[in-house]
Formats: sequence, structure tokens, C-alpha cells
Amino acid sequence: MAVSFVQKRFMSSALQKWAYNLSGFNKYGLWRDDILYENEDVAEALKRLPEKIKDERNYRILRAVQLSLTHSYLPKEKWTKLEEDKLYLTPIVEQVIKEKEEREEWNKNY
Repeated sequence: MAVSFVQKRFMSSALQKWAYNLSGFNKYGLWRDDILYENEDVAEALKRLPEKIKDERNYRILRAVQLSLTHSYLPKEKWTKLEEDKLYLTPIVEQVIKEKEEREEWNKNY
């Protein structure tokens, strides 16, 4: 029996939500980009963020640290939902990596 496109999409969406909730960072109110490993590319991307977004990120991280220290979570209605989670840093990190690769290619050829 063939599974319809809608059913496949729903199962994929349900699986994404399940995996997202299983990860646990959303219980602290964090977004996916808040937990990126901070290497030199991410550090450069963070420098390029507007101050307001940096402040919001720092607040979420500090709140998560405080909650972790007290061994508690946010109330369930304040957990970050998959639909609300924005990738605010990933596009900038990808741009930094692309610029780095272009610079290396330029230096190699010229």
C-alpha cells in the first residue's frame, strides 16, 4: 500500500518534532543556533550579528545556565517549539565559511 505525500510529510514532521523535543535544549528556551560549537567561523559570525540579536542570544544562554544550575526547566508553555525556532546564525556562518574558502582559493591562485 502506497503512503500518500501528505502522510509522508506528516510522519516526517512528527519525527522532526519528536527529535527536536528529545534533544532537550528547547526545555531551557534555547534555539538551535544558540548551541552551535563556537569555533572561529561561529565566532566571526557572532561578531557580525546585530547587538539586539546578540543580547537576546546571551539572555537565552544565561537563563539556560541558571536553569541548569537549579536542575529545573522552563514551564512547558515557554519551551521553544520547532515552528518558533529560527536559524539566525547558520546563514551567517555559511557566509563566513564561503568567504574563507574564496580567500583561500584566491591566495592559492594569485
